[in-house]
Amino acid sequence: METRAGDPGAFAHFDLTRVPSPAFVVDAAKIRANLAVLRRIGDASGARVLAALKAFSMWSLGDTVAEYLDGVCASGLYEARLGREEYGGPNGDKEVATYCAGYKEADLPDIARLSDHLIFNSPGQLARFRPLLGRLRAQGEAFDIGLRINPMHSEGEVAKYDPAAPCSRLGFPVTQLLPEHLESVDGIHMHSLCEQDFPPLQRTWNAVQPTLRPFFGRLKWINFGGGHHITRADYQTDDLIAFLKRVRAETGCEVMIEPGEAVALDAGILVGEILDLFDNGMPIGIADISATCHMPDVIEAPYRPAMLGEAGEGPPTRLGGPSCLAGDVIGDYRLPGGARIGQRFAFLDQAHYSMVKTNTFNGVPLPSIWLWDSETDDLREIRRFGYEDFKTRLS
Repeated sequence: METRAGDPGAFAHFDLTRVPSPAFVVDAAKIRANLAVLRRIGDASGARVLAALKAFSMWSLGDTVAEYLDGVCASGLYEARLGREEYGGPNGDKEVATYCAGYKEADLPDIARLSDHLIFNSPGQLARFRPLLGRLRAQGEAFDIGLRINPMHSEGEVAKYDPAAPCSRLGFPVTQLLPEHLESVDGIHMHSLCEQDFPPLQRTWNAVQPTLRPFFGRLKWINFGGGHHITRADYQTDDLIAFLKRVRAETGCEVMIEPGEAVALDAGILVGEILDLFDNGMPIGIADISATCHMPDVIEAPYRPAMLGEAGEGPPTRLGGPSCLAGDVIGDYRLPGGARIGQRFAFLDQAHYSMVKTNTFNGVPLPSIWLWDSETDDLREIRRFGYEDFKTRLS
């Protein structure tokens, strides 16, 4: 999988020795710039813009996100609680929309209390919980009910990241949608993109719109989910704005989008250090950054993260982590100035997904988290992890 991000931006001038290794460094100024783009799209189109916490949930920036966007979308109880507690804005009135592929009955009362939209993965699941939802509303809880549909139109480049791949578990097949499935449903949710630009969204809408047209009079909103690389420099922003306005006019529905990566695109780096070097058919470098622990998408996608200042020539060094996993390999890189023990380096565009997916397999320490403002050069430590963070995950 090829990522289309990796612009160093202000990090081209950041001194990597200012933070310990390993460390995530997030540029607050770049986050604000991304959020300003998203706010402009919302204002120009009339769409509501929600930040996807699954991609970027650095809640120390919750007030900043709330300043620009209409709320957040969550994937379950814990994210819904985080969204309500840390992203509510000064008046606590920002929106929380929660979708989960499978809800637990014991969690639903709390999720309903925290959420403005409660989105189900199938009509069957909604039908089973309808009596409970009715009781919650009778007790004063106010929330819309949504249904996620599978557009049955695939635009994904990699099957495991394609919610519309054959036999997908995500969303109810739109080809099976019947009027009774939308009983008590306020809105439709769909999400089938991954790091893509505007044309795939238009094609997806063209594919599902004929099936949904008979329901437009009864639906309040349509949520187009995330996967839109809206803040990328070459994204077709004007086309997206025109599309969202057109859908609002043609359907009479409110419209929402849920950017995740776009909030933190090119806004963070992961700083590492070379611990050892030796030769085994090629130069091998052992780093304090682990693909499996710190950047699991490198293995799962897979993809090759861009390196800050990578040299264009010279012998490459294969970089891997300190864990015992044979496949804990990040990739082959030409390090600036040549690889040497103790050398600092950084991977670009690591604020989203990498941060939320870190783990402590093998007892590998978690990177600390730092917030840098490239406009003021202010740098502060947000969180440092230690042994207790590893131990308390176990029993």
